[in-house]
This record gives sequence, structure tokens and C-alpha cells, in this order.
Amino acid sequence: MIKTIELVLLPEEAANELLITELSARQLGISPLAISSVQLRKRSIDARSKQVKFRLLVDVYINEQTTEAIFSKEQYKNVSDKQPVLIIGSGPAGLFAALKLIESGLKPIIIERGKNVKDRRRDLAIINKQHIINPNSNYCFGEGGAGTYSDGKLYTRSTKRGDVNKILNILIAHGASKDIMIDAHPHIGTNKLPALIEDIRQTIISSGGEIHFNTIVSDFIIQNNTIKGIKVSSADNDSEITIKADSLILATGHSASDVYELLHKNNILIHPKAFALGVRIEHPQALIDTIQYHCETRSPYLPAASYSLAEQVEGRGVYSFCMCPGGIIAPSMTAQGEIVVNGWSPSKRNNPFANSGVVVSVDEMDFMDYKDNGDLMGLRYREAIERKAFLLGGSDLKAPSQRMVDFVDNKLSTTLPITSYIPGVNSVMLDDVLPEPVIKSLRQALVSFGKKMKGYYTNEAVLVAVESRTSSPVRIPRDNDTLEHPQIKGLYPCAEGAGYAGGIISAAIDGERCAEKIALKFKV
Repeated sequence: MIKTIELVLLPEEAANELLITELSARQLGISPLAISSVQLRKRSIDARSKQVKFRLLVDVYINEQTTEAIFSKEQYKNVSDKQPVLIIGSGPAGLFAALKLIESGLKPIIIERGKNVKDRRRDLAIINKQHIINPNSNYCFGEGGAGTYSDGKLYTRSTKRGDVNKILNILIAHGASKDIMIDAHPHIGTNKLPALIEDIRQTIISSGGEIHFNTIVSDFIIQNNTIKGIKVSSADNDSEITIKADSLILATGHSASDVYELLHKNNILIHPKAFALGVRIEHPQALIDTIQYHCETRSPYLPAASYSLAEQVEGRGVYSFCMCPGGIIAPSMTAQGEIVVNGWSPSKRNNPFANSGVVVSVDEMDFMDYKDNGDLMGLRYREAIERKAFLLGGSDLKAPSQRMVDFVDNKLSTTLPITSYIPGVNSVMLDDVLPEPVIKSLRQALVSFGKKMKGYYTNEAVLVAVESRTSSPVRIPRDNDTLEHPQIKGLYPCAEGAGYAGGIISAAIDGERCAEKIALKFKV
């Protein structure tokens, strides 16, 4: 017999397996000796009261053999001689689309402008140490996409779009911790993602798929409004080749500006899209722990605390985004002459700072100064702000920054705290970086956040600009049923870069959905 029960325990109690068994027996009114084992199904932290507790959902096996979940890699048939399908981009959407195509008996050919994870790591070191950006290999571009060297958060609300557990199972089979099936807000960690991504690559290649690194799409081959292939060139030289295929999944992520330019040049329908813009805010992690856990010192049984904040200011949404406990602020620009920041955490979340994007919604009405650029108006708006941040940062990829209270009080910060942003920060008036509506909304929201989270509003916190790659400034339209572009047959706009998903899980699900539609078309 298996009984599922809920236990609410103190942090130190939740770490004691023997105690969990005893409490389970007490709740069920049976002897602990009758329990074969207790397996954790779900775990979450309840910090609403002054005494922080864990909520555990556990399966109690009573006089019954335990059944361990098995997370093994699927044994795919070889598809090396099957119908080819092109995938542009090797982020989660591209990788999971490839796995789904293989499962369906089709051959994925992934085109990735950046390098593999091992070589890509060297380019990240060059960004931080020499302040040089490789436009094809950086925090956004390369094997695994922007997610490889980000936080690895796996929480999603897209449960109606696909099988979240299947995605998690595949990740575990390729090296992720089994805890991602248990935790309410699962997380892999930047230090563990690269090996996992490499393992997925090996699965794709060993099953007959192809992955081409350092390869840039230079043009689409279109006949009678139908995809027939692409032209690609090497990132190392100008040699150009043609790859033919009748289906193309476009999964390039939110930073591939040249792909938007290419679509625009070919008169392929795209639209400007609302996104969010703001700053990354960094506090000492100990301060966030104190606020969230109502204590002077965090218990060793508790993880680094996180937060989620949102406010409406005169019709604009202002919210925290990609909160990274025990994390790092990363230089996420994709070209020289711009400043973009993002955040990530290692698996242990044990760095001394907590950072989060705090962003404001912007839309077409904000882009009107760039209306002459047509459907690229949002992209041009974003680019202008990122270039301004570079100029005001000063030099060597320094980021424009201001203490929180100084920012709200419209005062230049005479000093800045130590930050995790390795290239360094420069004290500026952020009014000179961000548009006035964003500044106004941020100021009001930060005061409100301080009322919701006592201690959050402080000059110990620093605002680092700009957080501008929250999502794509362009939407690539597609049919709701077939997922094909309404104008170009065989073109499947996918995931975050097309404006349909955000985050690892939702992007992976969208990649699978596109692959499923292609398989239906070929009836395999």
C-alpha cells in the first residue's frame, strides 16, 4: 500500500529522514516498522510566518516494495538517412526540437552561430578579463543558447502547452539532479548546465542528427513562398554553402538581431512586440535572507532566499525578473559598443550577492521615435538604449550604476558598493540611460517594493543598467494550429526569439510542439 501525505516541518526536521518516517507513521496511525520507505514527491518553502517551514508531499510505502523512478536516456533509432529538418539555434527550443524530430523519425540539422560549450567558456573569460566581445560566442550565443551560462531555472506556468515532466525527465537522464522533479522552483545551476548540454549533443549526434557550430545563416532559400533551404557561412571565414530542406524551425533566441534584419530584408512578415526594460538590482544575500526568513542568520538547512515582486504604475507593469539568489551579474552583450546585463547562479547559490532584473513594460507607443524603421522599431529602440549604456559606462564594459535610494531621490551616488559584475561599474544618473517613462515607473515601484519587503529599499542595493533582453522586441507570426508562418510555408517560428516562450522549460516545450507539427506534415 502507498499513502501520500503532507508534512509541514522545520528546516532541520525536513533534513532528518528517520524523523520523517516516524512522523509519517504517527500521522497514519501505524508503527514505523510497517513503513518500507518514504519517498519525497514535492518540496516547497513556506516563509509566510515568522517560523519558516518546509512543506513536503511524501509517498509512504507500507509493507510494500519501494519503486525507484528510473531516468534513462531514450534509445532512438538512427535517422541519418531520413528526411532532414533544419533548426536554427541550439538553445533549449532547438535541442528539444531535435530530440523530438529524432523520436519522430526525422533528421535534425542544427545550425549554431556560436561555439560548443567548452570553447565558448574561453570567450566568456575574454569578456570578463579583456573586455572583448565575440559577436558569435558570448553569454547569449553558442551551444545551449543563453540558458547554458544563465541560472538554469526550470519553473514554468506553461503546463497546458506540453509535458513538463517529460522535459524534466530528459534533463535528469542527461545529468540534472533528480531534485528538479521535487522542488517547487527547480534549478540546475550555471556550473552544471554545460556538461548536461554536451550530453544532449552526444545523444543527437549518435542518433544521426547533425550540429554545425560557428555557422551563420546568411540567407533563406524561398521558392513560391515555401522554404527550400538556407545559405550559411562560417563564422571564421566568408565561405558560403547551401543546405536544402523543406522545413525550418527558427529558434534563435531574443538576441539574434541579424536574423530579424534578414527576415525584414526578405519581406518576411514580422511585427514589433512589447517587451520589458530596466535594471539588474543587487543586494547582499544576507540581507535578503534576513528579510525573507525573518531571522538574523539563515539556517544551514535553508537555501539562499529569493523574492518575487510586482507592481502596476500608471498602467505599466513593473516586476522582478530572473531572480538569482547567491548569484552573479553577467555581461550579456552580443556586440562591442553596448552594455547588457543578466544574472546567473551556481547550483549551490553560495555567492554573497542576490540579484534580480527589475523591469518595466514598454510597447509600440514607446518606440515611436523609431517608427521609420517599421517592424524593427522595437529593436532599434532597444539598441539605442544599450549603446547609451555603453557610452555612459565609461570604458572596459563598465556598467552604469546608482544606489537604490540615490536613484529614487535623483542623486548621483558618490560611492558604489562592491558588486559581482566583474568588468566593474561606473556611477551615473540612470535618468541619462533609461527613457523617462521607465525611470518614473521604477522610482515609484521601488518605494512600493520597500513597503512589501521591509528592508529591500536601501542604499546597500545597487541598480546596474541595462536589463534589456527580457524577451524579443519582435514577434514572428505563426498559425495557431499548424505553427507555420502565415506567409512562408515550411517556416516554423519558435520559442523566445519569435515571441512565444520564455525560459528553459517553456522554450523546450515550444521546440517539441514545432517538431510534432512537422512530423504530422510528413506523417511519420
